[in-house]
Amino acid sequence: MNFDFSEEQNQLREALVRLLDRTYEFDKRKQIIASAAGWSGALWRQLAELGALSIALPEQHGGTGGTAVDTLVVMEALGRRLVVEPYVPAIVLGAGLVARAGSDAQRARLLPRVGSGEHLLALAHDEPDSRYELARVATRARPDGAGFVLDGKKTVVLGGGVADTLIVSARTAGEPGDPDGVSLFLVDAAAPGVSRLGYQTQDNHRAADVTLAGVRVGGDALLGPAGDGAALVEHAIEHGIAAVCGEALGVMAMLVELTASYVKTRKQFGVPIGSFQALQHRLADMLMRVESARSMTYLLATTVDSADAAARRRTAAAAKAMVSQAGRFVGQGAIQLHGGIGVTDEAPVSHYFKRMTVITMAFGDADHHVARFSDLMERGA
Repeated sequence: MNFDFSEEQNQLREALVRLLDRTYEFDKRKQIIASAAGWSGALWRQLAELGALSIALPEQHGGTGGTAVDTLVVMEALGRRLVVEPYVPAIVLGAGLVARAGSDAQRARLLPRVGSGEHLLALAHDEPDSRYELARVATRARPDGAGFVLDGKKTVVLGGGVADTLIVSARTAGEPGDPDGVSLFLVDAAAPGVSRLGYQTQDNHRAADVTLAGVRVGGDALLGPAGDGAALVEHAIEHGIAAVCGEALGVMAMLVELTASYVKTRKQFGVPIGSFQALQHRLADMLMRVESARSMTYLLATTVDSADAAARRRTAAAAKAMVSQAGRFVGQGAIQLHGGIGVTDEAPVSHYFKRMTVITMAFGDADHHVARFSDLMERGA
């Protein structure tokens, strides 16, 4: 299999690296995360101008019709600079769902504005007791004339505090845990009955808890077929896994680079600690884990758009488990080789370690995906 990127993908990566190296250095990032918004609208517009926001959107709606591999290129560049802007929630999850499941009218109304950076989407799916079980949805949508009334609560909605439109999962049939009966709705974040509590997560990203109390939506708010929302969310989460695995490659590469640079200057017994063979072996092991994770991430990026749902599930589970395990090994190694300074807020390596730790838990941790892969193999699914 050819793992070389195309000329266009390399050009995009180089343009992103140049932009982020110039505008997103460590001190600038600290200013952004300390701001009231917690993210940079200026950078978001620059990403739009580069085409990074529309890279995977359909051509007829202002995109370039790219694939998950194109998204991987973007995410690895964002990971190298720990970009906190809501790319995964707004573009990978939100816009991806609209592009795959939306009606012509919904796509025409939302996608061009999303691609230009004017409109933000967020997927409001997780609930207080759902953990990683995608079908455990208790939020209800009851028919009301030609529309619906939504009631329920969503937690840890990534990018939910700044989203203009929420994609809300709610039950139109069945009980929590049933794979059928979940529907998706486009909900104006400013609609009566919608309340949001925003907060900063441990890795300096932003999320929100969303409460829906008697929220009325029209029939045209239904996204995709009624009752098939769980399958749509599962596919969106698989794209989310591919995206954060790509981001993890950038994060881990920087953890290795920062650590290699540190051990060349930190002295013990009068010599740089990087001259100690045991530490050289540890760095080599860290680099090997990064490259193993890279292979699985590339495989997932080329599989996640497959029509074979069983293959997508297995590959997503295997990739997320391997990348999470690699990220834990690389992150812990970086902190250990830095010593005490590695856990201080002033050290960039501590921020990379935080983000890597959150990525290992996002959309299911390693233990969850190892068990999921085992169950899928046992069932032949």
